[in-house]
Amino acid sequence: MSLMPYTYFMPTRVECGNGISEKTGEMIKELGVKNVLIVTDKGVRAANLLEGIEKSLHAANVNYEIYDEVEPNPSDETIHKGTEYLKQYQNDAVLAVGGGSSIDTAKGIAVMAKNPGHIFDYEGVGKIAIPPLPIAAIPTTAGTGSEVTASTVVTNKETLFKLAVISPYLYPKLAILDPALTLNLPQEITAATGMDALTHAIESYTSKAANPVSQALAIHAVKMIGENLTKAYFVGTDIKSRENMLVASMIAGIAFAQSRLGNVHAISHTFGGVFNIPHGIANAVLLPFVMKFNLPACPEKFKDIASALGKDVTGLSTIEAAEEAINAVIEMNRTMKIPLNIKDLGVSKELIPKLVEDSMRSGNVHVNPRLTRPADIQLIIERAYDGILEEF
Repeated sequence: MSLMPYTYFMPTRVECGNGISEKTGEMIKELGVKNVLIVTDKGVRAANLLEGIEKSLHAANVNYEIYDEVEPNPSDETIHKGTEYLKQYQNDAVLAVGGGSSIDTAKGIAVMAKNPGHIFDYEGVGKIAIPPLPIAAIPTTAGTGSEVTASTVVTNKETLFKLAVISPYLYPKLAILDPALTLNLPQEITAATGMDALTHAIESYTSKAANPVSQALAIHAVKMIGENLTKAYFVGTDIKSRENMLVASMIAGIAFAQSRLGNVHAISHTFGGVFNIPHGIANAVLLPFVMKFNLPACPEKFKDIASALGKDVTGLSTIEAAEEAINAVIEMNRTMKIPLNIKDLGVSKELIPKLVEDSMRSGNVHVNPRLTRPADIQLIIERAYDGILEEF
């Protein structure tokens, strides 16, 4: 339990249920919105996931335009292009439909619609001066939790660095969780986004900035993910496991919005910026190695995580039980065909100095449970490169 002062704050209205996205129009209208910009990607549009949402907007007499230029690891260029698109059509709100990239892009557009300068001007905490346009989010993957967080992540294509913009203004006004929109997710995306959510929950639970509320949420999210992710992966069309994964991802998002994260995210963001590796996959592969590094700092918490993931730790020492948490994560990765080393992701050893430097820029390093120096980040990356899980 943290001895630090903390504030619990979560202003997002969350609506959850099978088919509930077909009521988007009436819920958006309750926010006073008349003309919304839908921010999404071409894959979501091609899969016809917007069909019910568009019908509901028509029925509620809410005008809309669609900006579908979102890419993985979205850049400042995508945000600024979307902002110009929004201003052209004079939209008064943004509605993200998609994964974390779409939600992050929508947040950036909402900020730049009201604030001057460049999105990079707002890197860090509390830099946004003018409240953005209202933000609503409909996640189509169960992973990022961005629909309930106060942050957005943007890639600088020139420096290959992913930076974070954090402000209470970035909490969406409305989040709509509809498991029907996730039923046709490919297995690899189900795996990657699910492990992203698990990483959020584990890093939030072990963060030095955790508080009793965030920890209660985080460990519950760990349990829900442990019980539902592989079923969602192998069955796919099981609506209950899909809904539980959306809820677990959202709960983990609420948790880490309070506590921040740790070294997994500090490093994985550099992988996304430099190598354009999907965020969830980078997290999944790095997670066992960072857990191994952090284990001596908080073995009791890792014991809790092992139990939440279904491991029987009866009769084990605290350290032995903590090791079972790492084993559980490795088993999940292996079961869902996620690589067990970062070499297979295309990471280049020649760029390790840049990866270390960029990782140390992350505020997540400072709340990681174990004190972390540049040499530690380098060793984690080197071990993960070859898939060598040893004591640190």
